[in-house]
Amino acid sequence: QVQLQESGPGLVKPSQTLSLTCTVSGGSITTNYVYWSWIRQPPGKGLEWIGHINYSGSTYYSAALKSRTSISGDTSKNQLTLQLNSVTPEDTAVYYCARVFEGWVWGSWGQGTQVTVSS
Repeated sequence: QVQLQESGPGLVKPSQTLSLTCTVSGGSITTNYVYWSWIRQPPGKGLEWIGHINYSGSTYYSAALKSRTSISGDTSKNQLTLQLNSVTPEDTAVYYCARVFEGWVWGSWGQGTQVTVSS
C-alpha cells in the first residue's frame, strides 16, 4: 500500500520560501500514469490544488500560484518537494501531498502538515 508523509518547517516568516517534502513509501514516484499533487487547505476554507509532477517529471501548476511555485522529484529518495516563494500570511494552511491516477482519480493522501506564515 502506498503511503505518503509530508514534512517541513511549521513556521515560515513572510517573504521567505516555504519548502516541504513528501516521502513516498510502498511505490515509486516514477510509476507510469501517476501524478503527485500538492494541495492545501487554509483555515476555515476549502481545499486548493497547488500543482503536480507526473511520473516522467513534467509539472503543472495552478494559475493562481504558478509564479511562486516549484515542484520537483528525487527518484533516489522517492521524495517530492514543494517550494512556494515569497510567502504571506495568506499561505498559512495545512499542506497535503496526494497520489492521483490518470483521469484525476484520487488515491492516497498524506496526513498533512500545518504551515503558519508569521513574523
